[in-house]
Amino acid sequence: MPVNLPLKGIGVVVTRPAHQAQHLAQLITSAGGEAIMFPVLEILDAADLRPLNTLIARLDDFDVAIFISPNAVSKALNLIRAQRQLPPQLAIAAIGKGSKKELEHCGVTEVVAPEKQFDSEGLLALPQFQDMHGKRVVIFRGEGGREMLGNTLISRGATLEYAECYRRSKPSIDTAPLLHRWARGEIHGVTVTSGESLHNLFDLLGKLGQQWLKKTPLFVPHERIAQIARDMGLAQVIVTSPGDEGLITGLSEWARRRKP
Repeated sequence: MPVNLPLKGIGVVVTRPAHQAQHLAQLITSAGGEAIMFPVLEILDAADLRPLNTLIARLDDFDVAIFISPNAVSKALNLIRAQRQLPPQLAIAAIGKGSKKELEHCGVTEVVAPEKQFDSEGLLALPQFQDMHGKRVVIFRGEGGREMLGNTLISRGATLEYAECYRRSKPSIDTAPLLHRWARGEIHGVTVTSGESLHNLFDLLGKLGQQWLKKTPLFVPHERIAQIARDMGLAQVIVTSPGDEGLITGLSEWARRRKP
């Protein structure tokens, strides 16, 4: 196998939302593999944007704004910039590499983010989030996100509000082409980047597809997703480094070790 084409002959299912899948797909193709697109999550505007717009109008009331995901960045900043500038005193924080990169892409250069553990726990471990007494925090997120980050900040003294700027939905998608490819032995790995995506994938595949999924290597960027997969009965779960680059590195290392 050529060193620079570690995924030659490997078919990899990409489950990211359609508008976020191209970068990973390009990395897979550049490594010699085939990216099989099967988006299991749709990102939609919040059902009612009025509360978010009201909050944006009083952003000056806050000391810290935390962005949970790249979707939170793109959805929120589009609305913010249609109305106003970001307050100069507002500290901007992001949980992961993707969110930080999206903020920088939008022109926000000073971003507080973890350097090792790219999740809520990693952000909470940073020195500036230990004593939050007197700090007013807004968390930009999707509807129904995890409460752990917010609850911990409140326990450390913060005043907190949520700004829910998008909602996630399970798409209506024809699974037959994917199942046919599995039956022909053309699928060798699956990538999933959130617990909700994994649940959606499992539901969409049905009983036959679930059996194939359980036997196919699953590549995930976080141990929390891996544990969900194990609880579902998936036999081969590989935790990679964060981000698309982490996924492609994990895929490539697995492919090099894989027996012909």
